[in-house]
Amino acid sequence: MEPQLPGSIGTSASLAIRLGQSLFSVASLLFMCVGVQFYAYTSFCFLVTIKGLTIPWSLTLAIVDAYSVFVKRPSRQLHIVLVIVIGDWILSFLSLAAACSTASVSDFMVTEAGASFCDGKVCSRYRLSAAMACMSWSLSVASALFNLWVLSSLYSNY
Repeated sequence: MEPQLPGSIGTSASLAIRLGQSLFSVASLLFMCVGVQFYAYTSFCFLVTIKGLTIPWSLTLAIVDAYSVFVKRPSRQLHIVLVIVIGDWILSFLSLAAACSTASVSDFMVTEAGASFCDGKVCSRYRLSAAMACMSWSLSVASALFNLWVLSSLYSNY
């Protein structure tokens, strides 16, 4: 059995990262959607769409990680890790774009536009949603980097 990189697919650290991604994505989605009219702004709709894609991806890979941890057989097949790395990188770039666009629009609404666009409670929810999306992105890029490291070691052994 080869040594495992903590945070790579099939480890307990990866399970924690995936659950954290899901938790922060759900929090971002709830802050954006519950009681707020987010659909009036394109960047907010983009965030909701990307978090709607991130949640099932992260939960599916959390189930794979949980299975690998409990069975103690991590999935180290080249093609599976390649698909996970590609999916992680695509979703991490899209999550970064959605979080940054949401943060910039909510900052514009507070500093430049004033109270004409949103009151303090609504704008603070937009900002909290952007902060949760940034936290989800940081875990997503960490997972992508760990799995990229494993992918390069698998290619060298192939």
